[in-house]
Amino acid sequence: MPCSAVTLSLATITSIIAVALLAIAFTTDNWLYIDVKRTSIQNYLSKHSDAQSQALLESVNSKYYYYTRTKGLFRTCYPKEKPPTVKTYLSPLETHCNNINYYIPDENNDTRDFTDDAWTRLHMGRSMIALFIISFIAIFAAFCTGVTGCWRRSPGNITSTAILMLLACLLSAGAMGLWHAVEYYEKEKQVGDEYYQQWSTVLQDHTRVNYDWSYMVAWVGVGWSLVAAILFSGAAMCLRGEREREEAINMQYLMPVYPQKQQYAYAGYPVPQPQQQPYAGPYYTTGSAAYGPYNY
Repeated sequence: MPCSAVTLSLATITSIIAVALLAIAFTTDNWLYIDVKRTSIQNYLSKHSDAQSQALLESVNSKYYYYTRTKGLFRTCYPKEKPPTVKTYLSPLETHCNNINYYIPDENNDTRDFTDDAWTRLHMGRSMIALFIISFIAIFAAFCTGVTGCWRRSPGNITSTAILMLLACLLSAGAMGLWHAVEYYEKEKQVGDEYYQQWSTVLQDHTRVNYDWSYMVAWVGVGWSLVAAILFSGAAMCLRGEREREEAINMQYLMPVYPQKQQYAYAGYPVPQPQQQPYAGPYYTTGSAAYGPYNY
């Protein structure tokens, strides 16, 4: 089996896997799992009767960040208990969720009081979504060039497919980097009751934040897109080598033909003979032939 056929098949399979994984990660809501031990917090606060503990106990039953939740790129969902003060809706997975607001557009001018750190986090979040969308556009373009290259067995089209898959890999990796930057700002920079820096000590001690399966699927998708780009590049090299070998084999049958001066005899026509020169000896007439050369 030719090298190009094997490599193209592997590249196609890996690119399909990469697209599927990135699409699943992009649309699901399990990037972070924030596990809040509500029972432990309530038990701890119930043992203290001071005013601060009573205020925190009221927050436990009303504020959404005292509830276990999963967080994705577009939604925050509550797989266990739903906070009563937050307006939610049922997601396709039958989980109560609310949308993450990127303020596009900001109709009510809700961003007027944002700090510099809040604006930085917002811009990075918007850029993260944009990079993911552009990476999917690059993958769609790679699909078009890949189909054309396989149909025409064109090394140029397959090379373009490899470049587009590499571009998609870099864009999605950049989006993942921005997601980590947003996470860092929310944990270390952002100021507000709902962010980690302003959480009470009791909430911090009884909360565990872990990366969930959507996050892992996204990184695996980035890796597979890089593998697909490498395989498409190898397939282009194989196609180019096979085409050069075919051209070399075809050149062996192209022998030069030179015209030659030859005489050909055709059926029914005698071959022309060279004309004999006339004899230059003595001339005899009919009458003198009987008496020799002298006439007596």
